[in-house]
Amino acid sequence: MRHGKSGKTFGRNSALRKATVRDIAKATLFKGRIITTLVKAKESRKLVEKLITLGKKETLAAKRNAYAVLCNHRLVSKLFGEIAPLFNKRQGGYTRIIRLAQNRRGDNATLVILELTEKVAVVSKKETKAKGKAAKVEKEDQPKVEKETSSEVSRGTPLGAEAANNIPWLSTPLIFLGNKFKK
Repeated sequence: MRHGKSGKTFGRNSALRKATVRDIAKATLFKGRIITTLVKAKESRKLVEKLITLGKKETLAAKRNAYAVLCNHRLVSKLFGEIAPLFNKRQGGYTRIIRLAQNRRGDNATLVILELTEKVAVVSKKETKAKGKAAKVEKEDQPKVEKETSSEVSRGTPLGAEAANNIPWLSTPLIFLGNKFKK
């Protein structure tokens, strides 16, 4: 009998289950948003929220506890330096789960997006190049014409127009290969 044993088993033993949840939590903290199955997202959301709560404490003991789970110094410093300060005014609900319209091919598993509710400001390479070009233009006082790249042209969405409006990165079609998505 499973008295007092909480959580989903994923059909794995305890070590593999713990590793799966830890890896999904690491990916969520590193990228901010991932695609996974509904059951895995619900289980790993618990760990992500606990780690962000640790990040809000900002003590050495909290950093060591976070490192014991994440096993990555850069990710721990990102958690305590960038991610946790975003959630200082929030008492919980650091993640959200958004269901995707299509299930996974093969086993028909419900796919979801697990993401952080607050966004970390990320400066892309295009923006830094554009800022650098703008500074050069101001120094040289010569106007330059910027060309559109093919990546700026929007493509058709596999999940419908309303999903693309809510989630901008889904404007590119996703191709499912085994257990991974490829753009």
